[in-house]
Amino acid sequence: MTHQYPAFTAEQKKELQDIAQRIVAPGKGILAADESTGSMAKRLNPIGVENTEENRRLYRQILFSADERIDKCIGGVIFFHETLYQKADDGTPFAEMIKDRGIVVGIKVDKGVVPLAGTNGETTTQGLDGLSERCAQYKKDGADFAKWRSVLKISETTPSELAIMENANVLARYASICQQNGIVPIVEPEILPDGDHDLKRCQYVSEKVLAACYKALSDHHVYLEGTLLKPNMVTAGHSCPTKYSSEEIAMATVTALRRTVPPAVTGVTFLSGGQSEEDASINLSAINNCPLTKPWALTFSYGRALQASALNAWRGDKENEKAATEQFIKRAESSPSPKWAESDSSPSPTTYYCLSVS
Repeated sequence: MTHQYPAFTAEQKKELQDIAQRIVAPGKGILAADESTGSMAKRLNPIGVENTEENRRLYRQILFSADERIDKCIGGVIFFHETLYQKADDGTPFAEMIKDRGIVVGIKVDKGVVPLAGTNGETTTQGLDGLSERCAQYKKDGADFAKWRSVLKISETTPSELAIMENANVLARYASICQQNGIVPIVEPEILPDGDHDLKRCQYVSEKVLAACYKALSDHHVYLEGTLLKPNMVTAGHSCPTKYSSEEIAMATVTALRRTVPPAVTGVTFLSGGQSEEDASINLSAINNCPLTKPWALTFSYGRALQASALNAWRGDKENEKAATEQFIKRAESSPSPKWAESDSSPSPTTYYCLSVS
């Protein structure tokens, strides 16, 4: 019989759960502004903006300085390492700007994907070395949650059992290290939408991957109430000839979650996964309106789906900053996230049940 030595005190558990609940508070989701330097090049180059540190700072300042309308929509912001230590024009650190608004600061802590030998082009994610020390420093510097992305792909031969198990264990180890340092981990096993697989195949793979992740999280004694899940929505591959409705996508997604994700998990913050801004919003709304019982907050953790219009409006021109801000606010306000209500029969004041958006 296995035995767990106490990993957390009651105070540590409460801190982790409180942070997680603040991020997915009623009506709120996550702005993923954690693009690496290389990823920012893919955002800036198409609009004719040079990928310099100053231009990255100027662009993110537009997002972080948006008016109070986003305070109702954004519960957390994920920073890249560089961004966490940048400042606004007036000298205010970006992290301080966000915290002063009651928004939780997060940090990307993985160091990217690397090939997994002996597989058909599959990967694992690196960055566990020194992670505890980095988390301790990030906590001191204002970050209260973290993100780690693992990537799996669907093909005739993938994902392999090796890739599923390896990425599940890496995510669990990362989550355990974060929690030991008072940081809420976002667990992100992203199944890529590339390929011609249908909705049924994506649902099957999603269930296998999520089941493996929560087995690993249990094995590593991760406190689930102090975690968030960031999965893909269950969608067909981009090249699939069959087009599915948002209701079909919602039913497949919620069914996969119900079969694999424990109710103890505080929230599910979907990534947009290459969807257009409109599709990401429509599908999230359908997921929240799905008639199946949903014991978690179901909301968004969007990068491109909140930023694409803002980037196109800005194009590196100072005169366009106000227009870019308006586009960002518009997308944040149109990304539906759940209402919550406390159940009369709940065993504690911190147990909630998700209701559909009206």
